[in-house]
Amino acid sequence: MTIELIHRFPVDDHELSALHARAFGGPDLVQPWAQRLERHALTWIGAFDAGALIGFVQVGWDGGRHAFLLDTAVDSAHQHRGIGVALVEAATAESRAAGCEWLHVDFEPHLAHFYLDRCGFRPTQAGLIPLR
Repeated sequence: MTIELIHRFPVDDHELSALHARAFGGPDLVQPWAQRLERHALTWIGAFDAGALIGFVQVGWDGGRHAFLLDTAVDSAHQHRGIGVALVEAATAESRAAGCEWLHVDFEPHLAHFYLDRCGFRPTQAGLIPLR
C-alpha cells in the first residue's frame, strides 16, 4: 500500500463527507467542506490510496501564532497503519512553516493515546463551553 499525502487538494464535498461517516460511524450527510476550508483553514491534507480519499486533517488558525488541528479522520478500513500520525505530522510541519508557534488540539478521552503518545501533543488545561 502506497499512501500519498496531498496538501490543499481539490475537495469534493460528497467524498469528504463519506470519509467522515466511515471514520466516525455517523450519518453520511453532505457538508460544505470545500467552502469552509477555503474560507477558514490554514491548510488541509488528504491521504490517498490509489486515488481514493482514505484520510483527512485540517488546520484552522487565528492568522497569527495559533493553529488548531481539526477533523482528523482515517477510513475505518485503513486505521492503525500510521496514516493518522502521518497526517498530523504533515499538518504540524505546515503550521510551523506558516509561522505558527502553537498547534492546539481537542480530543475525546479515548483518543488520548493517539494524540499524546503517537503524535507528541502534551496535555494542557483548557476550558470548553458547550454551545448546544
